[in-house]
Amino acid sequence: MVIERSESAATGSLARVFKALGDESRMAIFQFLRERCGSGCRVTDEGTERTVSEIAKAFDLALSTVSHHIKELRNAGLIRCERDGQRVYCSVNEKLLRDLKGFFVDRAR
Repeated sequence: MVIERSESAATGSLARVFKALGDESRMAIFQFLRERCGSGCRVTDEGTERTVSEIAKAFDLALSTVSHHIKELRNAGLIRCERDGQRVYCSVNEKLLRDLKGFFVDRAR
């Protein structure tokens, strides 16, 4: 089986996504970001955003540990981060989720 270059690039992107979610802590953080907004987060046109410190507090983790996990999720394209003063807000990349859904639905047919 020969893999086309564009298909190979897509496969690499998917591998990064699955690798990032393969870590239990990152999976939990990602699920936390997908949850509906609670106290301490904000809602924008693009969805719910939570601060890195809110994530650290929810999981009782050091900020440096959460920052590492956030970096891995961001590099995989799963989340977006935006700095507002001293706060960093994170949200799920909804477009990537739609693309993943399409990947699984297309492959199931």
